[in-house]
Amino acid sequence: MKILISNDDGIFAEGIQSLANGLAAVGHEVTVVCPDRERSATGHGLTLHQPIRAEIVNSIFDDAVTAWTCSGTPADCVKLALFALLETKPDLVIAGINHGPNLGTDILYSGTVSAAMEGLVENIPSIAFSLASYTSREFETAVKFAQNLVNKFANRPLSHLMLLNVNVPAVKEAEIAGVKITRQGIRRYIDIFEKRVDPRGKTYYWLAGELQEDVEEIHLQPSVEKLPTDVQAIREKYITVTPLQYNLTYGKELGYLQQWKIDNFRE
Repeated sequence: MKILISNDDGIFAEGIQSLANGLAAVGHEVTVVCPDRERSATGHGLTLHQPIRAEIVNSIFDDAVTAWTCSGTPADCVKLALFALLETKPDLVIAGINHGPNLGTDILYSGTVSAAMEGLVENIPSIAFSLASYTSREFETAVKFAQNLVNKFANRPLSHLMLLNVNVPAVKEAEIAGVKITRQGIRRYIDIFEKRVDPRGKTYYWLAGELQEDVEEIHLQPSVEKLPTDVQAIREKYITVTPLQYNLTYGKELGYLQQWKIDNFRE
């Protein structure tokens, strides 16, 4: 398969190097286009008011991998790859392997998920891979699962276009309980802005967040509510696979809002 890989941890991150080299090793045609520096928690931001620069890099990846570094955001990287750098459209867009989990509502801020989502916006099936630890550098299990999952994509294409958000527990392969198809959970934080003063006497703020207990979603179809959340399953040492889409319409409440008759705003 022709695979485009990006990330939000930057060109020198071990996660993307392990993933790109691992997929190239099993015969896939891999192109990397990723940020030239750390771009975590940038969401789906785009660069609109300054130029985007890109250049080919050598020696970081295996020779079979074509790699570009880009001055933009993760979403910029995928856009630039699809419309300027690649000669043909890839079969699959992958983001990761991220250093740290992308679970629950954290995906709204994730540059990793946003890079994969940009592929989905352009009608290309996509996967976001994350290792659920900020400190572990053991990517072998995540790479192995990525190889197997991509192989399934090649042999059994998805019936509907979607993004698969994959989180892998940061434990030894023998300790992984299995794989679960999950729904997106909720993670809430107590946001803390620490007020500081710089050497020139100017005030600035440093954002920190304390994770609260996970909160369950409540307004779901019964068949969906029975599925475990990604947050719950990763805690139980399962690899989680959560299907995502970019359409955020709250379909269940469309009928209720129509009853408001807000189109008659002159009444």
